[in-house]
Amino acid sequence: MKKIVIALGGNALGNTPYEQLELVRETAKPIVDLIQEGNEVIIAHGNGPQVGMINLGLATASRSGAIKSDMPFPECGAMSQGYIGYHLQNAIGNELKQRGIDKEVSTIVTQVLVDENDPAFQNPTKPVGGFYDKEAAAKLMREKGYTMVEDAGRGYRRVVPSPNPIDVIEKKTVERLIAAGNVVITVGGGGIPVVRREDGLLYGTPAVIDKDYASEKLAELVDADILIILTAVEKVAINFKTPDEKWLSEMTVAEAEEYAGQGQFAPGSMLPKVNACVQFARSKKGRVALITSLDKALQALNGETGTRIVL
Repeated sequence: MKKIVIALGGNALGNTPYEQLELVRETAKPIVDLIQEGNEVIIAHGNGPQVGMINLGLATASRSGAIKSDMPFPECGAMSQGYIGYHLQNAIGNELKQRGIDKEVSTIVTQVLVDENDPAFQNPTKPVGGFYDKEAAAKLMREKGYTMVEDAGRGYRRVVPSPNPIDVIEKKTVERLIAAGNVVITVGGGGIPVVRREDGLLYGTPAVIDKDYASEKLAELVDADILIILTAVEKVAINFKTPDEKWLSEMTVAEAEEYAGQGQFAPGSMLPKVNACVQFARSKKGRVALITSLDKALQALNGETGTRIVL
């Protein structure tokens, strides 16, 4: 039996709640395949499209006067954790029941600690929400203190920081649920970013934690054997989409770092996945990270496909 953390991409969950509800029924099947093999499975997920939809919808409703206020960004993250978690636990729970597997599925609304002095807070880069004209953007900067940037001629968008995760606040709860035999869904969307102030208390902060890095931190904290980061491709490639394209079955940490230094992995997509896998493989002897597609997860675990990153 292996303890496995699986990181699902937010884009794999669809663009609307209705689309997502349909998609997660298929998503549940390969996840339950891993559980049926006797593995302990902990699930993390992205929330990029979902949190943007929540943020934009409530901001639009606020501007029109339909509601009294927009929603602070940490609360948007919490809302996305709740409804994505509900869809996943419902679909996985139903799939388990259909296969006669007696396990409960639990979603934990998860706070993730970040450092208030993280350099990312001085350089917000993560676009969220909708587009505004120059006048509306200037008003938001003046009244709300937002950082707004022009986005490829399409208007102005708010950008928020993307700090590194330090700790998962609810890790002991997650560990107890795992020990009790539950399938746990946690650090959704990278977790709700919180900082610890001088008074020792936690405060939500407008930021987005990369879900691959949050999943890696979670995997370390729960002492997982394997981190599986799921993406749109079956394996990682170098020289991607060129005549010299090469699909990789295994990379050592050193090889992965060399390829990353060569610029082989796109910063907005594959690079954080590879970096997270390198961190996990390096964190303890014997730990293995895998990058593959959802439908190939079991085959990748069995060494038949996917890209393995090892020390």
